[in-house]
Amino acid sequence: MSLTPTVNHSDRDLIAQPLRPSGAIHVIVGPMFAGKTTALLHRIKSEGNNGRNIAMIKSSKDTRYAINSVVTHDGTKYPCWALPDLLSFKQKVGEEAYEKLDVIGIDEAQFFDDLYDFCCKAADHDGKTVIVAGLDGDYLRRNFGPVLDIVPLADTITKLTARCELCGKKAHFTFRKTKETKTELIGGADTYMPVCRQHYVNGQMAIKH
Repeated sequence: MSLTPTVNHSDRDLIAQPLRPSGAIHVIVGPMFAGKTTALLHRIKSEGNNGRNIAMIKSSKDTRYAINSVVTHDGTKYPCWALPDLLSFKQKVGEEAYEKLDVIGIDEAQFFDDLYDFCCKAADHDGKTVIVAGLDGDYLRRNFGPVLDIVPLADTITKLTARCELCGKKAHFTFRKTKETKTELIGGADTYMPVCRQHYVNGQMAIKH
């Protein structure tokens, strides 16, 4: 049985053709209180200081600290577009303004169902650098939203940790303090705390009993 190559010379020439400048996708994940938004803002501000045109987006579902700003848990603010979905961003900001953008930051990315499609279009076709921050898992340590779906698209993945609220060790997980069971429950320190593996397991056992 002979195997024939699936990519011929003309295909190679097509693939090798220089198109527009390529974009990039950088993903920042971790539990709550791990500093994901802080890391995102640091990278966005660094890009801006290097003369690149930037825009920040967050989910309009997140109104905890401000409506039109991305806000870290320690109060640092940065103006943003608060949107119900990402694919409407180009229309909202305007075609001309979108074309001038170099970098797009996305906070609370787990709330955007169209995250994969947006990142593909922005980075692959529009040449944008997209920096995404969001939860990789919910309070049950299950996939939360589409954040993990874009891992195969990403140039870099940064997994942050918090500090366990109970013992001070590295915290990889988010523990929900309430008995509410719906996946999307937006809250802060009154609702969630970062915990290490041992205290996550202990907490889940306590809830079951």
